[in-house]
Formats: sequence, structure tokens, C-alpha cells
Amino acid sequence: MSELKATTQTGAPMTGGPDSHGHPVDLNNYIRTCAYVFASVLCATALMIWISFLPEHYTWALKVGLILVVACGNAFVVAGFLMHLISEKKMIYTLLAFTVFFFAGLMGLTLYALQDFPTGTTH
Repeated sequence: MSELKATTQTGAPMTGGPDSHGHPVDLNNYIRTCAYVFASVLCATALMIWISFLPEHYTWALKVGLILVVACGNAFVVAGFLMHLISEKKMIYTLLAFTVFFFAGLMGLTLYALQDFPTGTTH
């Protein structure tokens, strides 16, 4: 038994422990961040519902645009903090940029071809 104790390193992190990834994890700080994100999601949802009940002199297109802006902010908060994309490296951002570019291209092509029917069809 004493030989086993002599061969183990004191102070070394265990495999799979919180220090093995190069950065310590503060559980209280993470729970606080999750609580802030949860509160912001609730506020954003309440804001989107409030926007939908605005008076009739606000156009439908303006209401939808405002709701989409709030939803994009909500998505940024969730993806940035809960999925840790704010602290990711350049490769992740490059992949995300390509994804956004090609998704926007596909949506643009879909809208461009919306009224493009084959010859001889009546709709």
C-alpha cells in the first residue's frame, strides 16, 4: 500500500476532473449566468407577446419585424451564453458564418423562385 501512495502525484487533477480542460468551472457563477439567461428569455417572450397586442395603427409588418428582432436577440443570448459560443475559437465562428451565408442564400433562392412555375402549368 505504501508503494501505491508513493507513486501517485499529490495535487494532480483527476482524469475528467474540472481542471483537466485547462479552465476551472465555478458552479455558482454558471448558475447565476443560467438564471440571468432564463430571466432574459422570459422578458423577451413577454416583450414579443406585448408587441403582438399593440394597437391597430401599428402595421402587421412592423409587428412581425419587431418580434423577429426580439427573437434574434433572444437567440443570441441563448446561443452565446448557454451554448458558450461567445468564448469559442475562430473555427467555430467561421463555420457559423458559412452556415448563415448558405442559409440566407437558400432562403433568397426560395423567394426568387416563388412565382416560377413550369411552362404549361396553371398554378
